Amino acid sequence: MPNTATTPKTPRTARKRTRPLSRPRTRTPGENASAEELLAAARRLGEGDPRADRLRERVVLLHQPLAKKIARRYQGRGEPLEDLYQAAMVGFTKAMRGYDPSYGKPFVAYLVPTVTGEVKRHFRDHTWAMRVTRTQQEERSKLRRVSSDFQQEHARTPTTAELAERMDMSEEEVHQLIQASNAYQCLSLEAPDTSGAEEEPMRLEDHLGSEDHGLELVDQRESLKPALARLPERDRRLLGLRFFCDHTQTEIADRMGCSQMHVSRLLSGVLDRLRAEMGETAQARA
Repeated sequence: MPNTATTPKTPRTARKRTRPLSRPRTRTPGENASAEELLAAARRLGEGDPRADRLRERVVLLHQPLAKKIARRYQGRGEPLEDLYQAAMVGFTKAMRGYDPSYGKPFVAYLVPTVTGEVKRHFRDHTWAMRVTRTQQEERSKLRRVSSDFQQEHARTPTTAELAERMDMSEEEVHQLIQASNAYQCLSLEAPDTSGAEEEPMRLEDHLGSEDHGLELVDQRESLKPALARLPERDRRLLGLRFFCDHTQTEIADRMGCSQMHVSRLLSGVLDRLRAEMGETAQARA
């Protein structure tokens, strides 16, 4: 009889199938999720994940009006509103990157000081006409406040010594701070000068001094005085009538009782002698 024995089968319970491990799914916050929930989910996803960027975009939509409100608070201080918006959004981005939901604090409590600080940093770095130290930039507001309080109390401008006493600084430090404060903002030279009573005010650049070309002649004039003093009386009179009284040679001839040609020869001779003497003086100085 043939052997009908068969190989025993392996029980199903003994056969295990290996499945590839799958990443744990991150639950996407719902439409009504708070900023804290959105940022916590973005933090779990990690940097570089496009889903985290979309979550942060939702946070921006939630609190962008608050950032714009902070920027408008500093409007009218010499900076365009668009630049203030841009600085506020830079602070918004820093707040989203730096906020840690595990501390249990609301996001707004971290957002407001971060955005405000970024807007103030924009003023500190971009609105000064000259680069001054960070300490002087921060002390400028204190100087203005102390000076304003003193004027209200005493109805006059405080002296440097009085400011130094109230600010607990030396007079030299206060003097430097005042000079630095004057460099906060400059006026264009083309701006009108409204200090006068003219109907058409002058521009600021109209008050600037111009180069005095007469200064170049001072040395020559001083060197010429001794040479003129050594001339005869007739020659000095001739030069005075021609170059100081602005008479023509014909008018000089009538005054001196000679011809115009004779006056011309006399002038040429006197000027030649003066040129020669001035040349000798210049060589002697060299």
